[in-house]
Amino acid sequence: MTGPRVEARVEVLGVRHHGPGSARSVEHALEELRPDVVVIEGPPELDALVPLAADPDLVPPVAGLVYVADEPRRAAFYPFASFSPEWVALRWALAHGVDVRFADLPATHALAGAEDAPGAAGAEAPRRRPRERVDPLTALARAAGYDDPERWWEDAVEHRRTSSLAHFAALREAMEGVRGTLEGDDDERREAFMRKVIRTEMRAGRERIAVVCGAYHAPVLDPSSFPPASHDNALLSKLPKVKVAATWAPWSSQRLSYASGYGAGVRSPGWYHHLFVTPDDEVVPSWFVRVARTLRDENLDASTASVVEATRLAGALAAVRGRPSVGLAELTDAARAVLTEGADQPLQLIDRTLVIGDELGHVPESTPTVPLASDLARQQKSLRLKASASSTVVQLDLRRESQLARSVLLHRLRVLDVPWGTPVEAGRTMGTFKEAWELEWTPELAVAVIEASLYGTTVRSAAESRIAEAARDAPDLGVLGRLIEECLLADLPEGLRAVVAALAERTARQHDTRALLETIEPLARTCRYGDVRGVDVADVTHVLQTVVVRASVGLRAACSSLDDDGAAAMRTAVEAAHRGIALVDRNDLRDPWTEALVAVGRDENIHGAVAGRVNRLLLDGALLTHADAAARLSRRLSPGTPAPAAAAWLDGFLTGEALLLIHGDDLLTIVDEWLAGATEETFEDLLPLVRRTFSRYQPAERRLIGTHLRDLASGTRTQATTASIDLDRAAPAIAAVARLLGLEVAS
Repeated sequence: MTGPRVEARVEVLGVRHHGPGSARSVEHALEELRPDVVVIEGPPELDALVPLAADPDLVPPVAGLVYVADEPRRAAFYPFASFSPEWVALRWALAHGVDVRFADLPATHALAGAEDAPGAAGAEAPRRRPRERVDPLTALARAAGYDDPERWWEDAVEHRRTSSLAHFAALREAMEGVRGTLEGDDDERREAFMRKVIRTEMRAGRERIAVVCGAYHAPVLDPSSFPPASHDNALLSKLPKVKVAATWAPWSSQRLSYASGYGAGVRSPGWYHHLFVTPDDEVVPSWFVRVARTLRDENLDASTASVVEATRLAGALAAVRGRPSVGLAELTDAARAVLTEGADQPLQLIDRTLVIGDELGHVPESTPTVPLASDLARQQKSLRLKASASSTVVQLDLRRESQLARSVLLHRLRVLDVPWGTPVEAGRTMGTFKEAWELEWTPELAVAVIEASLYGTTVRSAAESRIAEAARDAPDLGVLGRLIEECLLADLPEGLRAVVAALAERTARQHDTRALLETIEPLARTCRYGDVRGVDVADVTHVLQTVVVRASVGLRAACSSLDDDGAAAMRTAVEAAHRGIALVDRNDLRDPWTEALVAVGRDENIHGAVAGRVNRLLLDGALLTHADAAARLSRRLSPGTPAPAAAAWLDGFLTGEALLLIHGDDLLTIVDEWLAGATEETFEDLLPLVRRTFSRYQPAERRLIGTHLRDLASGTRTQATTASIDLDRAAPAIAAVARLLGLEVAS
């Protein structure tokens, strides 16, 4: 015969998420209770991840990541820090061989109703708060005479060094007195499922059950206050479901803070970690030692005597304010008064690096994850690209194989919409062989990697599949041209073949000359810089030649009958195509393009914005003489030409270097006479147009143009001659330039 059934003892430990005082209290309470099961607030999908929590390579801050298997963007994080009560309870249970159960509304239901949720919204994403509810912390703080609920919680809980089960009972009773009512919202369903798990453990014959949950939920999780099971079952029936998967993901101290938007965050995760791991009598002095070291790293003075004085001042401030121990407010005030001499800017550095912190958690290789994430981790390790929560800039020399491989990986991740790295200005350049990247790993990237895994099992295969899909769906040739560049940078030969095939097909059927023009520059960059990365660009070269020839043939017709907006777009396309062709510098591309520009430049029926720009390109390329350019400018600025059309031609022609006007007195005279001869009404219309044209020049260039105009009007302007040049004084400069060019100068 079995003995009489022993009624289970259930102790509800109400905590604040990520509170070091709550974490200590939980640890003491578990030692006192010695439960045979620990129930922790969290979705039951995390149960499968519990064994990995014993792995020493799982280093917090980490997060349980639960996502919809077929749509990883719908996901939720459940973060844990080393000072989180839930993490302490989990590690305690594993260390003592005690079973662990997570109890909360399953993510399979919570995420089913999160179609519009962002990819990495945080642990609170599927937990919508009721619209109207009394904040229990605010009510308790006011009852205790505090105007700041955060300060009350720190004084009453976080700074307490000892605790017992009686402490949690008192907190639960206080919370029950201020807790608002729930009316069928998500919180009520969550609590119904928590009670369901507790009932299951009670029926399983557990003798001592410890429940670790947010203090707000504690009053309704005591079995003495349970409603009928039928009530909870009704709340949980007919909920939508989706298939989900779970894994551990690295989290960061920054994402534990309020500033990140995390609903259950704390203001000072770095300080809380320090408070949790540091012995009581060393908390304040060791904190100021860290502050001083941080300031010294930034070449700011922080003497040992200042550290001692700041420690004393913080203790005095706590005593004057009646606080049980020194808190962050006292530490900040003491640091401002003693270590930073009243300056707030160094305090911002301390806040970012110490108060919030820049720690990034780590998960073991055995963590269940998608193959793509495993391949990425392997490449990060082999390339020595360590993920970090703080922003760092790395410079890569593409002539070195290892650094080229780093560049390729970062570009492939960008193709997959995993923006771990962002290209930045490389500073003093080494030509096309240098890149600079700003790297910062955020928890959302874990979701992005999982989502990208739908394209392939490795970074390379997934990126090639993503490129091929983008090529199929590309709306125009310009997009295909940019995709070719991405393939070049990311070293995706299969993707390149897919894009080139799509581009060749589209080009054969493309009759839009402007679209062809917009494709030339990215194709030219691919051909020009392909050899830097060792990519075979023969197919791209063939496509580029076809595009240039077709664009050249149709250029004059495409430039006809354009309105102002169309002319501006065509001018931009012509400029881009011209840059691309100049970059490759091949006769089979340059010749047809030059013929097309000459035809457009001499056609006086072309819109002025396009014609003026084309004539300037011809002049700069020595394909149009200065005299012919002056003649065309004179005709376009003649009284018979409408003022707006003349201004548009002038704007296109003058775009570029101001030297054209500074040293071309004939051109400057033509422009001056045109403006001086305009009627008052016409001049008022021309003024904003011409002013916009000249505003592109630097102030010094505009002053020089004005000086030349004054000299021309007064007759004091003279042309420089070789006779006025002192060749003896110029000889050293000429010799230096010759050496740079590899030329020899006769003595």
